[in-house]
Amino acid sequence: MDVLRANQSAEIAATAARFVVEEGLEYAAAKRRAGRQLGLSARVSWPDNAAMDEAVREYIDIFCPDTQAVELRALREVALLWLERLADFHPHLGGAVWHGTATRHSDIYIQLFCEDPKAAEWALLDRKVDYHPGTVTGWRGDPVDALSLRVRCEALNGWVLVHLMVHDLDDLRGALKPDSQGRRPRGDAQALRTLLSADSTHPDDRA
Repeated sequence: MDVLRANQSAEIAATAARFVVEEGLEYAAAKRRAGRQLGLSARVSWPDNAAMDEAVREYIDIFCPDTQAVELRALREVALLWLERLADFHPHLGGAVWHGTATRHSDIYIQLFCEDPKAAEWALLDRKVDYHPGTVTGWRGDPVDALSLRVRCEALNGWVLVHLMVHDLDDLRGALKPDSQGRRPRGDAQALRTLLSADSTHPDDRA
């Protein structure tokens, strides 16, 4: 990559990081918006997820380290509640809340692994939980059914969105393979409890 392309990629990542942290955009949407704002063509060298992770963490460290840590913990506690409530469906937390870059603007993404793809939906109906069915792009790039909930987070004095992404039980093993950066891409309730415990004593620890 030449110097110009490298500089453009870094500029996109830095600009997109602000949209991720301050507005809760996903990486792809944040990069597209950054490119438009910077007036760059679609043929520029777009930053990969590793570069975006680095830019987001740098933005947090500079502009909101204390508030972000509090907001992250609040979201992780909400996520743990739903991991425990949906324990029958092998739930695993992913996304920014798992990786430690979430703010109050971030949604919570939980993958469910079910023998019966309708079982999770029936469980929500039995508990009289309001949800919105839809489809999102899964980690392999294919469409995945999702059940989206709007839940109250008292610690943030507001509402957060929890997206339950429904997968086949057979997909669980593949879902736990390390990502391109060697990180655990998602974790179960016990793994999240470990993170919360570590955060209490080492606030800088991140998945």
